[in-house]
Amino acid sequence: MSLFVTFEGIEGSGKSTHLRHLATHLRTLGHAVVETREPGGTPAGTAIRRLLLDAEAVPLTALAELLLYCADRAQHVDEVIRPGLAAGRVVLSDRFSESTLAYQGYGRGLDLDVVRSLDARARNGVTPTLTFLLDCPVADGLARVHSRSRTQDRFEREIFAFHERVRDGFRVLAAAEPTRFCVIDTAETVERVQGKVIAEVERRLREHP
Repeated sequence: MSLFVTFEGIEGSGKSTHLRHLATHLRTLGHAVVETREPGGTPAGTAIRRLLLDAEAVPLTALAELLLYCADRAQHVDEVIRPGLAAGRVVLSDRFSESTLAYQGYGRGLDLDVVRSLDARARNGVTPTLTFLLDCPVADGLARVHSRSRTQDRFEREIFAFHERVRDGFRVLAAAEPTRFCVIDTAETVERVQGKVIAEVERRLREHP
């Protein structure tokens, strides 16, 4: 059966790690899985990703960032997500709409109605079945980022207060849609987090046979 699952969180929250672990687990159960990400889930998106994340690239206004993320999403939905769901696959995406709302809306301070409107056009009716918010204190997330690489991207270099606003934004978004969101405290062990992710996805699969 098809299922669209997204992973959200601040920098260093462990989204990519837990997505990969879930994908491996689902494949052992016989599910066809699509692993993807935003930005960069398509060839066009890869070019957009370089422009958005390269800390040495030309400066971008908040609105320019928003439009680029929405362009990436429009291509991603049509080229990867919708076809994957139509084929009965479980689609797992590292970031989706909530990242745009949290980063460009709450983080950058753009009008949330504008962000929501553009995002709605970009995703064209596609909504995740389940969204994991991997929540962790900003200091912990940034410490993980700095420990794994000497170079940081455009967002990883942002000031602490920016990341606090983003985290707060994610929490507001999750509270507004408690049925779709599953919030997990990443202060728990990796094994416990992975167990909670797997248990929740398996529950959703049983509910949507």
